Amino acid sequence: MKVFLAGASGTLGRRLTPALLESGHQVTGMTRSQESAERIRKSGADAVVCDVFDREQLTQAVGQAAPEIIVHQLTALPSVFDIRKIDYGPTNRLRGEGTRNLIDACAAAGASRFVSQSICFMYAPDGAATASEEDLVYTDAPAPFGEAASATQDGDRQVVEASGMAGLVLRYGFFYGPGTYYASDGHVASEFRKRRQPIVGSGTGVFSFIHVEDAASATVAAVERGAPGIYNVCDDEPAQMKEWVPVYAQALGAKRPFKVPLWVGRLAAGPLAVHFATGLRGASNAKAKRNLDWHPQWASWREGFREALG
Repeated sequence: MKVFLAGASGTLGRRLTPALLESGHQVTGMTRSQESAERIRKSGADAVVCDVFDREQLTQAVGQAAPEIIVHQLTALPSVFDIRKIDYGPTNRLRGEGTRNLIDACAAAGASRFVSQSICFMYAPDGAATASEEDLVYTDAPAPFGEAASATQDGDRQVVEASGMAGLVLRYGFFYGPGTYYASDGHVASEFRKRRQPIVGSGTGVFSFIHVEDAASATVAAVERGAPGIYNVCDDEPAQMKEWVPVYAQALGAKRPFKVPLWVGRLAAGPLAVHFATGLRGASNAKAKRNLDWHPQWASWREGFREALG
C-alpha cells in the first residue's frame, strides 16, 4: 500500500519508515528539512519537505503522493525533558491544527485510512491502576500537562470521528530505546547518572513503557489491519515508579536512586512530577493485542531495559 508518513524524521518515524518498507509498502516521508529528506530517501522511501500548517502546500504534497493511508507521527518535543519547564505548546498545536490539516489533506487525496500518534499516560487518576481506552482523560492534570492532555484528546477525537475514512489512534506508552529520552544517551539517562531522578513519596505512580521498535511494529499492524478506534500501545507490564526506577538505574550502571518525601518532590520539581510519581495510571494493551493481532517483542520493560541499555 502507498503510505504517507508525516513525521518520518522523528524518533518513531526513523524506525517506522524501514519497518513499513520491509513490510512491502511504498512510503512517502514528510519532513521540514532538506537534510532529513535526504536521509529518508537514502532509506529507500520517497520524501517531501512540507510544513503541516501550510494547508495549500500540504494538500498538494499529499495529493502528489496519492496515498491510501496517512500516518501522523508529528510532535515538537524538546530534546531535554525538564518536567518543571517543558513547553507542550508546539506539540499541542500539532495535535489540534496539524491533525485537522492532515485529515483534510487525506480526504482530498482520497485516502481511506488514517493512523495517528497519541499517548496512554494521560488517563485520569480515578480508577483502577491500569486504564482501558474508554477511561477518562486527565484534562485537569497539573499545568502544563492538563492542556497537553486536552489537546491530545481533541486530536484523538478528530481522527476517530473523521468521515469517509477509517481512523485509528495509537496511544503509545513511554518510549525507550534508541533516540528516546530513556536511551542510554538520552536526557533521562543523564539525569539518572547524576542521581537527579529520585523515587518521590510512595512511588506508586504506574508507568507503561514501549520500546520504539515495538511501537513501530504496532503502527505497521494498524496500517494493515484493525477496526477504527483508539488503542493503547504499550508492553504487558505496567509498573509502579518504585519498581522500574531501580531496574532502569541498574541497566544504566548508575547508582541506586534516592528516595525523597512528597514535599521535597513538590518543591524541587512541582505538582506534575508528584502526579507522575504517585498518581499516574498505567494502560492495558489487551485491545491492541486482540484487534490488531500485535504482540510486543519486549513484553516487559525488565528485559527491554537490559537489552536496550546494557
